[in-house]
Amino acid sequence: MRIAIVTDAWAPQVNGVVRTLESVIAELRAQGHEILVVSPAGVRSVPCPTYPEIRLALMTPAAIGRRIAAFGAQAVHIATEGPLGVAARRWCLSRHLPFTTAYHTQFPEYVAARTGADPEWIWRYVRWFHAPAAAILASTPTIEGALRDHGLPRVRRWGRGVAPVFSPDGARLPAMQGLAGPVLLHVGRVAVEKNIAAFLSADVPGTKVVVGDGPARAALQRQFPDAIFLGALFADDLAAAYRSADALVFPSRTDTFGLVMIEALACGTPVAAYPVPGPLDVLTPDTGVMNADLPAAIAGALALDRDTCAAAGARFTWAASARQFLDALEPFGSALARAA
Repeated sequence: MRIAIVTDAWAPQVNGVVRTLESVIAELRAQGHEILVVSPAGVRSVPCPTYPEIRLALMTPAAIGRRIAAFGAQAVHIATEGPLGVAARRWCLSRHLPFTTAYHTQFPEYVAARTGADPEWIWRYVRWFHAPAAAILASTPTIEGALRDHGLPRVRRWGRGVAPVFSPDGARLPAMQGLAGPVLLHVGRVAVEKNIAAFLSADVPGTKVVVGDGPARAALQRQFPDAIFLGALFADDLAAAYRSADALVFPSRTDTFGLVMIEALACGTPVAAYPVPGPLDVLTPDTGVMNADLPAAIAGALALDRDTCAAAGARFTWAASARQFLDALEPFGSALARAA
């Protein structure tokens, strides 16, 4: 099958959306599917307001349509609600072609965290963007429910997976050896919407380690000089960091899933989090502790069994995620030839 995926989030960005798309695309290609990625790569772009590390690509609907038509796509998936997603949506609608979308981020809460805008105003945009989709892919039951509650009923489940590198067996990260325990880890984009300050200000014993990079890193390093910031890590090094931690602390209130939680679990590392969407759907009493009091959640997570965590994390596979993605697509066969 020839599948066109349009996304405003793509390498060199490092975030859960990019990692999810890369992992699923690799799985689909291994199954013999052909994938066209329409992304900001090689396209004129401007920096995102308040977040210059992210580039907003400028591409007309016609230009995106020419790429999709030349590829001979049999289905279109629009992964993000940014400029490329809007342009692809417009082109598909003008040609009466079906498409699927995905709700990767709690977009209203994300924008509110960065700008102070009323989330309900942002939900109006979310409804407008996703309403024409043949299916909206959501990662958890909680997010499915939120979309339905806001007038978007055509929701399909799209879970996440972990790569084989994330397992309890393997090396520890040298930079995390010899630290005063317990070693508490955060992994993710270092940005205001991730609520990392709540983790770093928690009054708990041990050493706090932050893996990742982003616009808030410099300010957090100044504010919390006792924390260790290791920058972005990948593959073997990231797995080694998970194994070296006594618990992963996930303080975000805006994620729809939280890929780092299942990666940590697959490495045998329990999770502490707030009782919010994402953790509520991913964690069980055996794999994580959720509490409005984050220090209490951390203390509880440290008592959990690592072998149980590893077994639970291993159940999340990219093969299953790719199957769900394929099942949700709405192929349009020869319609593209008539619409091009």
